Amino acid sequence: MKKLYTVMILLCAVTISCSKDFIERSPEDAYTDDVFYKTEQQFRSAVVAAYAPLRDVLVNDYFTSEMHSDNTIYQAIPGNRGTSIVERENISDFINTSTNAYVAATWQHSYTGISRCNIIIERLKGADLNNEVKANLDGQAKFLRALNYFKLVRLYGGVPLFIKEVTTADEAFKARATEAEVYARIIADAQDAIAELAPPAKFPQTGEATKGSATILLAEVYATQKKWADAEKLLNSMLTMGYDLNANYADAFMPANKNSKESVFEIQFLGGTLTGATPNVLSFHFLPRSKDTKLLTGISIDNTSTGGWNTPSNDLISDFEAGDNRLEASVGIAEGTYDASNYFKYSAAKSIINYVPATGKIGVPYIKKYLHAPLESPTGSGDDFPIYRFSDALLLLAEALNEQGKSSDALTPLNRVRRRAGLADFTNTDPAQLRAAIFHERRVELAFENHRWTDLLRSGKALSVINAFGVKIREQLPYLSSDAYVIDQHHLLFPIPQNEVGLNPKIIQNPGYF
Repeated sequence: MKKLYTVMILLCAVTISCSKDFIERSPEDAYTDDVFYKTEQQFRSAVVAAYAPLRDVLVNDYFTSEMHSDNTIYQAIPGNRGTSIVERENISDFINTSTNAYVAATWQHSYTGISRCNIIIERLKGADLNNEVKANLDGQAKFLRALNYFKLVRLYGGVPLFIKEVTTADEAFKARATEAEVYARIIADAQDAIAELAPPAKFPQTGEATKGSATILLAEVYATQKKWADAEKLLNSMLTMGYDLNANYADAFMPANKNSKESVFEIQFLGGTLTGATPNVLSFHFLPRSKDTKLLTGISIDNTSTGGWNTPSNDLISDFEAGDNRLEASVGIAEGTYDASNYFKYSAAKSIINYVPATGKIGVPYIKKYLHAPLESPTGSGDDFPIYRFSDALLLLAEALNEQGKSSDALTPLNRVRRRAGLADFTNTDPAQLRAAIFHERRVELAFENHRWTDLLRSGKALSVINAFGVKIREQLPYLSSDAYVIDQHHLLFPIPQNEVGLNPKIIQNPGYF
């Protein structure tokens, strides 16, 4: 103890004897907050870091979207009742609670992205950079902030609204803003991003947000608010930005076509094993649990601890029309048998079209559109993940036109999507019939792209569709509890994570949750 005190006294003496300039000097071998946000390259690195949490959110997104709907289900694993398994199943079954770690992860990763955007936006104001460069960086950051808040407000309702860099503990504790206040910020950010960003300069694109990315985001916000004329104007502007549909539906998801003319914004991944690789692990999650997935992945992978999620439901599969080439491109069949541990032994890869199981075999559907074997490494693939595609913009445009009584005009963008899928034109201009057709088209065109739950919310169909689906799926899957897929008004929002409520007394939990 005496030695420790002696060392402390010596340190104090050294400190007192040093000049003030020496004490305040930043380390020369490391970046600090005071010296980092200076150059264009430093700001661009910060923007790249603001994109990164989108990958973390994505790993949870399918639980709060496709699996939290009638599009997909999970494969039961009775021998594993660990917390991580049960909590993911509970989101799918609509019985999740405020302590669910996967609901909390979406909140946390979204706010991580928002925090990084806030720092960039604030520091740019005083940066000595070219105005064009500043506008581009500001536009990207505001697009990302708007995208994250749009996710949060649709999942949780009103949320704490942070629009400046947090520098003190007190600033970190905010009450929930109203939904209207959050939407106002989203709209303001998206409008700024549209003004500051340029359309794609060429295809393939760089992967950065563009004027088109911000435009479709704001258009979807307006569609959510039923501001159809505003949405139409924005979506029409996208028709002149160079976007187009790829010749074949499956082409939109091929790694060779990353950031293609059909891509408006996608989350970037880099496969392989080299330093800096950021592989996409989702294909492993979407396959039946197996000790060896080589038949489908091209390399031997054990996904017994990660697979079995986001399995296409029979309800979705049956919703594809005869002759729709998107079904074959989106869904495959893994044929085989289950062992005593409920792991699947693959014996064949089969087409979903007119599939009939071989004698003694079971066919399990899986998401095919993101699986391109052979994978580059056992850590994942280089497949990007689409957030917005041009077909989404076309279908939103059809919806906006129809809701304004322009049903004949709405047929043009709708049928542009249908023709690419190998389907005949839809010709009925009755607004209700056309509304149902567009809603159907969004389901099959955008299947497994994490739009289904928010489309159900926006259409006002969530309660009726999910409760009806629950009746059917509980008959098909006897392991489901009697309250699975039985929802009321309070289920339309997720609970605020309990750790947020517990830490911040200003946050009030959503009704129906504890």
